[in-house]
Amino acid sequence: MASGVLGSIDGTTSSQLIRLVRDTALRVGVAPTRVAAVHGTDDAVLAGELNRIPLASLVRLWEMLAEQGTGAGLAVARAATLGTLTTWDYLVTTGPTLADSLLSAQPYHRLVTAAKEGFDLTHDHDLTVGFRTTAGDPAAVAVINEYVLAYYLRRAREATGRHVVPTRITFAHAAPRDHSVLVDAFGTNSIEFDAPADSITFAAADAAAPLPRADPMLGDLLRSHADLVLASARPIPGPLEAFRIALSASITQGDPALGTVARRLAMSPRTLQRHLAEHGTTWRQEFDLARYEQARALLAENRLTTAAIATRLGFTDDRALRKAMRRWSGTSASQVRADLAVG
Repeated sequence: MASGVLGSIDGTTSSQLIRLVRDTALRVGVAPTRVAAVHGTDDAVLAGELNRIPLASLVRLWEMLAEQGTGAGLAVARAATLGTLTTWDYLVTTGPTLADSLLSAQPYHRLVTAAKEGFDLTHDHDLTVGFRTTAGDPAAVAVINEYVLAYYLRRAREATGRHVVPTRITFAHAAPRDHSVLVDAFGTNSIEFDAPADSITFAAADAAAPLPRADPMLGDLLRSHADLVLASARPIPGPLEAFRIALSASITQGDPALGTVARRLAMSPRTLQRHLAEHGTTWRQEFDLARYEQARALLAENRLTTAAIATRLGFTDDRALRKAMRRWSGTSASQVRADLAVG
């Protein structure tokens, strides 16, 4: 896989993982309106296997789940039936052994989530799976790693066809007041907190046991499919980029009002303004920048007069456009047009 192709999906996560976490959040009681406000979580976007969602959206869902306390990550793992994460699920369950499956799947971890979310494997005799999330909220980090370790235990049991019990579980976060739910879920008291890393360790016998699902030809097909999925992945625009696309379209269509753009994005004007503030910008700044970019593009085409451009961009008259162009660029509209023609 070319590094440029993979680079295009850095900072994104799979639609399947977003759907899994979104649906679990709704099931455990997170308000639907809060979930719906998270960018990239609507059914239309999540219907495409190739669509990639900004990692920030996934982290926001985890933060909502974290409000439910210890056990929220386990709820996500319980909902992750085999096949939920499509190709990845089968990559980690159909190799000759559990260790072989995970090691051969490791280069394809971006099928599930962003590259910067660390998936670590240590295999000497025992097999240790570690995960390092970039989420900043400690409560969300705890829930994420709770899910990840429970997910790999579930897949280990499905892959081997037996009730695998890990030899060791480590969490980097502090021990909760009561972690009996974790003991029940992982089937062991060997759970450490305040550890250097979050990890789950499988005994050598479990790591090396032949898997009933082992299928070398299927493994080759899965890796080929994984290459195709990664090469064809489509990152959806982030919230700010989506707003700018909607704003540009509204200006082009002659109706660049705040309310119009907000309706395009299925939110209220007040919510849109709040989102812009969260990204360190304002409606006025963005509208001004969008008109400047469109003015430059229209001047470069050299087909319309400045009066026609002024009308298209919603200026009161030609003079208002010329005044704005001097403020934007420090020179006249005619000079900008001449410079663009030379360039």
